[in-house]
Amino acid sequence: MNMGGVAGISVRNDFKPGDMGSIVHLHGTLYAKEYGFDSSFEPYVAAPLAEFALSRNDRSKIWIVEQENRVWGSMAIVEHSADSAQLRWLILHPDIRGFGLGKQLVEEGIGFCREKGYTSIFLWTVGHLDAATHIYQKEGFELKEEKSHRIWGVELTEQKYVLNLQGR
Repeated sequence: MNMGGVAGISVRNDFKPGDMGSIVHLHGTLYAKEYGFDSSFEPYVAAPLAEFALSRNDRSKIWIVEQENRVWGSMAIVEHSADSAQLRWLILHPDIRGFGLGKQLVEEGIGFCREKGYTSIFLWTVGHLDAATHIYQKEGFELKEEKSHRIWGVELTEQKYVLNLQGR
């Protein structure tokens, strides 16, 4: 994947030793700093990420963004059913945001889902992630569900977005 203009950034689709820990660490530290999440967020990321790594198949894929052997971001498409995939773990370190990398990752994920014959993609996010929400909406994802509650040590509104791939 061409990461347009960001020096030394590359993306790979396989796990190396330490990647899972780096992805969990990135989520835990950035979401704590930027949104006040507590340590309960890390197992929320770690458990399904571990399950994903142990049960990989050709209908699921991960994108690991790195620079100089350091993980700077990630995104995955996870098989949910024969027709539906879930976009998960989209995150970029603040130092590499604003260059269109998130948009490129989401576009790659949508293309992958089309190749694999999925008819829809869904994701869960939280209401105040404006940059990510903008990407999702621009790519055609529609808000389908919201629920507000206390989770990960803060009051949040979780949002479910869905992209229908049929006829697109």
